[in-house]
Formats: sequence, structure tokens, C-alpha cells
Amino acid sequence: MTNNDAAPFDEASLPEDSSDDLFDVDVDVAPQYGYWGITVRELLMVGVWAVAFVVSFFPLGAGGASVWTTGLHWVLTIGVPTVALFLIVLRRFSPEGIRRVGSLGIDQFASVAFSVSAMLWVQHVWDSVSFALRLDGRVLGWVMWVELTCMLALVVLTVVAPLIPGLREDFEGRMETLAHRNANPIRPVIAYPTASSAQVAPAGSAVVEGDGGAGEGDGVTADADADAHESAVASDEAYTDVIVPLGDATAHDVSEIELTDDTESVEGTQTDVAPVEAGQPFWALAPETRPVHDEQGDVLFEIGPEAWILVIEDRGGAYVVRHDDGRVGYLHDTTDMTRG
Repeated sequence: MTNNDAAPFDEASLPEDSSDDLFDVDVDVAPQYGYWGITVRELLMVGVWAVAFVVSFFPLGAGGASVWTTGLHWVLTIGVPTVALFLIVLRRFSPEGIRRVGSLGIDQFASVAFSVSAMLWVQHVWDSVSFALRLDGRVLGWVMWVELTCMLALVVLTVVAPLIPGLREDFEGRMETLAHRNANPIRPVIAYPTASSAQVAPAGSAVVEGDGGAGEGDGVTADADADAHESAVASDEAYTDVIVPLGDATAHDVSEIELTDDTESVEGTQTDVAPVEAGQPFWALAPETRPVHDEQGDVLFEIGPEAWILVIEDRGGAYVVRHDDGRVGYLHDTTDMTRG
């Protein structure tokens, strides 16, 4: 439970340059391979868009006008897809730039833009085929067919890409946030390894060799069994020394024996209790006032030693905590936290 009236956040209280590291998306994510800082999927999107953009300047029909000169048809057919692709490229070269369009992530906005454009080109093709069938049976214009093909390819590269091997890597391994997987921050891109670097043995391939590996393990197990047996015998002898005939024992002696057994059983029960799992919610108490941030790094609320806070998940370096009013955020400073 937390106090609803949180104290105002004072940026001066933060250490130097901490404001830039509150939500560093590249700390715990592995980079992925690509070219010139862009993934293969994004390069394919740039190439397909370039074809669609150039073809859009050609007339839709013989002696007709292009999509740019027929009212506002260019806005959704080629204009919005161009903006979507610009944002996809921009986030690679300016990670701190535009991350969202309204409530949609960049990949989600691109999926919507390309899908809407593809539907409009389907409408153009449908009208063209219907008009041609009523005349001489010849379908007029090749531009709309090329545009439709390009937009369908862009839909595959955005909407269907998470299901295609080789393309879904762009959506895997991202830092998990309180958003849809496609809206999570993207991973950094590194160049593909060259032939010389590919000869280096991958991490984790080293094997520890030894002739007596199995024997040594058996020896350790045997020693452990022997120690356990000796401790059990010693324990039996110790309890045997304490036991006296009931007829000769006084009430005080019997009570001491029973109290000792109960104490030892309680201590053994406490020792056997398994620790709290990392994915299980638990209560925590901060030793001092600490800010809780959203996925953008902005302060949502503060917690302190006055009240306990519910931790939904421990992500190894950050807690996902929930406020009394339902707000959920990230607690990055988890040092000296008391678990309840």
C-alpha cells in the first residue's frame, strides 16, 4: 500500500546524468545483425516503398493523371505510408526521437498505414476491372497493379512479419514493457560477422575434459553420503543420551525435553521453506523515497518507507510495481529493498 499523496519529484535530487539512464532500452537487450544500422526487414521495406513512391508519379490510366493530382487520393495511398517508413528509419538514427503515433508504436502505425493503403489500391483495381469489363474487356492502367503489389508486400513485412522465420527476429528479444510486443523498444543493430570472425568458437562451446570426471563426482557423492550417515548416527546417539525412563523423570525434565523438540521442529520448518519465486508477486518496502517511472522514463509516482508497495514482477534489476490507484510502473532502484 502506498500513499496517494506522493511528494513532488525533484529532478535536482537525482545524481548527475541519471535522467538519461532512467529508461535505457539498450542495456539488457542483445543486438541483432543488419546492414548500415538497419535490419534486413527494414531494408526490404525501404526498397519496396521506393518502387511504390516512384511509380506513383506515373498516370493511373492512359493519358490520365497520377495519384498526386487527383484530389486527396495521395494522402492515404502513398502519403501516410511514406510518413510511416520515415518514422521506421528515423528511430534507427534517432532513438530518442518519435517513439509513438498517438497510442500506437511505430511498427503498429506502419501496419495500419500500409493496410489502409493496400485496401484503397484494391478499390482502385476493382473499379478499373469493373469499368474495363463494361467496355472492351481490357483492364486499363498498370500503375495501380504495381502499387497494390508493393503495398501488399509492405503489409507482409509489417503485419505478417512476426510469423515469418527470418523476419520475426525484429520483434523477438526486445525489452519487455507494459505494451504490445510490436510496440516494445527495438534492439540495436550490429554488422554481420565477417569470414575471419566467424571462425571464432561461439560462446558456451568450451567443454571441460577429464578422465576422472565421473569418478570424482561419484567420490563426492560417496563422501556426502558418508557424512550424512555419520551425522545421523551422532544425532541418534545424542537423543538417546537425553532419554530417561518416564518413571524416574520429573515433570520439569519432561517439559524441557518437549520444549526442545518443539523448538527444533519449528526451526527445521522455517529452514525448509522455499524462497519466493522471481515471477511471484510480493510486497516490498523502500528504505527511502524513490521514484517509479513509466516506460518512457517519466515519473508516475513515488514510494517510501511509510507504506508497502506491491511488486508484480522482479525483472532482475527493476521491479514492476503497482500503485493503490492501479497505476503500474518501473522501480529501477531496487537496492536495500525489504521483502514482505
